[in-house]
Amino acid sequence: MVMQRTIVSADEFDHLMTLPEHAERHFELIHGEMVEVVSNGYSSEIAALFVAVLFNWVQIHPLERVTGADGGYMVNGERYIPDAAYISKVKQPTRSYAAYNPLAPDLAVEVLSPGNTPAQIRTKVFNYIQAGTVVWLVDPDQQQVEVYAPGQPAQILGMTDTLEGGNLLSGFTLAINTIFPL
Repeated sequence: MVMQRTIVSADEFDHLMTLPEHAERHFELIHGEMVEVVSNGYSSEIAALFVAVLFNWVQIHPLERVTGADGGYMVNGERYIPDAAYISKVKQPTRSYAAYNPLAPDLAVEVLSPGNTPAQIRTKVFNYIQAGTVVWLVDPDQQQVEVYAPGQPAQILGMTDTLEGGNLLSGFTLAINTIFPL
């Protein structure tokens, strides 16, 4: 069976997201294509860990905000829903109540799941970087985290490494071996 792909503009996408049949579903707009966001239990578990760790971080550093897997962002004209995201209150002093925040996050955590295609991931990482967003791409199968930061070479962190917040989250550390539950 061949799936038909429908290309839509950002305005069409925004309108479609207001329709009742999409009320309980999450979609991204990736390279003009509407993509339903579907995860699995394991990827969701890892995503929840990142939301919790980042939330704990912002409790100590009150100049930040964290969103989970239903917080959408506009990134270079596209619409993304990272599994976890961070945006500073300096960048966004007031909360966004929009379905897709008009500002790109400072940090996007994307946990790979079976529904992700390599092309979609490449497009998202490229657009995040172009928008000035740091990306932590978490691969549960390989048990590694790829770190992409604007103007920096990519880093691949394995089970013996430590993820660091760098200039964005100064002092933040997370041992990679604590990310992947048994």
